[in-house]
Amino acid sequence: MSLDNRPTLSAPDDDPWLWLEDIEGARALDFVERQNSLTLDRFGGAAFERDRDALAAIYDRPDNIPYVSRRGTDLHNLWKDTTHPRGLWRRTTLAEFRRADPAWETMLDIDQLAAREGEDWLLSQIATIPGSSRAILSLSRGGSDAVTLREFDIGTKTFVVDGFTLPEAKSGVDWLDADTLLLSSAYGEGMATSSGYARTVRLWRRGQPVDQAQTIIETTADHMMIYGMSDNTGSAPRVWIVDQIDFFNHAIWLRDAAGTTTKLDLPTGIWMQAHGDWFAIKLRTDWSVEGRTYVTDTVLGISLSTFIAGGRDFAILFEPGPRRALQGLFWAAGKLVLSILDELKPRFEICTPSASGWSRKTLGGLPHIGVIDIWPLDRHSSESNGDLLANVQDPLTPPSLMLIERGVESPTVLKQAPKTFNADGLVVTQHEAISVDGERIPYVQTGPAGVAGDAPVYMTAYGGFGLAVKPQYNSSLGKLWLERGGTIVQANLRGGGEFGTRWHDAGRFAGKKLSHDDFAAVAADLVRRGVTRPKRIAAQGGSNGGILITNMLVRYPERFGALFCTIPLIDMRRYTKLLAGASWIAEYGDPDKPEEWEWLKTYSAYHNAKPGQPYPPILIATTRRDDRVHPGHARKMAAKLQAMGYEAWFYEPAAGGHGYGKDNKERAGFEVLGYQFLKDKIGWRDGEA
Repeated sequence: MSLDNRPTLSAPDDDPWLWLEDIEGARALDFVERQNSLTLDRFGGAAFERDRDALAAIYDRPDNIPYVSRRGTDLHNLWKDTTHPRGLWRRTTLAEFRRADPAWETMLDIDQLAAREGEDWLLSQIATIPGSSRAILSLSRGGSDAVTLREFDIGTKTFVVDGFTLPEAKSGVDWLDADTLLLSSAYGEGMATSSGYARTVRLWRRGQPVDQAQTIIETTADHMMIYGMSDNTGSAPRVWIVDQIDFFNHAIWLRDAAGTTTKLDLPTGIWMQAHGDWFAIKLRTDWSVEGRTYVTDTVLGISLSTFIAGGRDFAILFEPGPRRALQGLFWAAGKLVLSILDELKPRFEICTPSASGWSRKTLGGLPHIGVIDIWPLDRHSSESNGDLLANVQDPLTPPSLMLIERGVESPTVLKQAPKTFNADGLVVTQHEAISVDGERIPYVQTGPAGVAGDAPVYMTAYGGFGLAVKPQYNSSLGKLWLERGGTIVQANLRGGGEFGTRWHDAGRFAGKKLSHDDFAAVAADLVRRGVTRPKRIAAQGGSNGGILITNMLVRYPERFGALFCTIPLIDMRRYTKLLAGASWIAEYGDPDKPEEWEWLKTYSAYHNAKPGQPYPPILIATTRRDDRVHPGHARKMAAKLQAMGYEAWFYEPAAGGHGYGKDNKERAGFEVLGYQFLKDKIGWRDGEA
């Protein structure tokens, strides 16, 4: 009897598992419930519950860092713990926050709200306006990207009767003034792009039905989205409008106080940040203007009024190197802060514009440690006094939250995260593997010193969308893998942003297959160095990393002992037709174009999986409320593998969005289930490493 291996490369649209794309369909949910029962029966139990509860207790610790942003004079925080699993929106002052145990004022208890209204609410976003007590809250059901908008009065701590409200949709909002919103929402007929995001920016005035809100700009349905942002840093209020053509390209418009909208004559592939009469851009391609050519990844600065008047005499604020790349830029009190990775080491520079030119200096006083992230303390740029926050950590050092005050040379430690696992005898080392084309692929290894030959290894990577992965302190892996004798490895694959646009583009489109080769090369290097053997390597990847993990399954099965694939993208034939999939064409390509399907099919594991191969065991997990990456990807891959007789397990909780759970216990359970599976399949009992 032949095994059903559909869909195949020769018949990519003959898909017998399409019914699993019906998210709430009775037949599909029956499949999910049966699979969940099998998986939990096999990998649940006492050990699972012990580790889940231990990890949830870490996530719920009262001495975890409460990350804050300043709105007006108050610091705001969204806090979750065992008593408030959905979260508390609360505030305090900076003076109080400096204390070891600050007093907090509760603004909204999300658990009470959810219980009172019988909804699975989580608080996703808060939009406030300087000088006003009004806010727009984005409430998500079960962690989904789609939100319900509701107006809230911070002074009375109540929702505003007859205030702004909008039913569930993928929406973004900003205040133009106390009675007018800038609404970027897919809500309403014809208001969504093919990616499911906003197609218009509307002026929504108080008391006005949303369908009567004035459309001030509209994009085409094939663009990814369009949105508006209010800016009060200039001499008069203004609005920035971003027409996001695709994931990496956008047109930028400036709308002045009189309502005149001007399109800026800039390349589409840029990052841009503006403040007052100055703006800075980071290029994604070479750009020739006024007889000069600026290379990819250069940062340029200029006066906005000069630019609008036709001036193009840019100042060069940053120049890239082969392994020196910008990671981000932002303004704080008229100073531009550049975040840089130089040979994977964090560096920060401050550029200050004036009529006489730009001055530059390096931000000093920070520890020399693996990972440093910096951002403005103030939520609104118009309120910033220049204070910054820094988060400092490495794989064995828990985060410290530091305050960098304007005019103060040395940062001040505001909060220190607790040590959540025993790091005695552990070391962090950096290595490079050589990929199939000779490229050097960096990776960070954390574990016992001198491990040799049989280490239980947990490997992970991402390799997509120009995002750099950093070796952060990971409480779950630390407690449940490192502390018990294991080793963890994090790889910097092409497709990421660690070394700039060239690194990203090398792992994009047809190059995505190279990104997967990079990961396999790291696995082989661990064996070559005598760290472990293939059957002791467990690998995990999520979202874009789901393509990675399923390609390890079908292309490099001999290099891994077990695979954990989470909230994954897998079916590259239909991905553009599922939820937000069309928004990722700029990363992968368009399967409806025959020439692009030619490369997409090389890493569509759903179509490449076939019977009779030495595939390692795999657990594929998603969430039903993921409205970004369709749960059908995970469902269909699991079903096909099982139909061909492979050991493929599946798990899908009801909530969680594009994440692992709506609260700390759900998140811990999702992670621990994966660890239990991986440990079992690589033959590792805790403490035997």
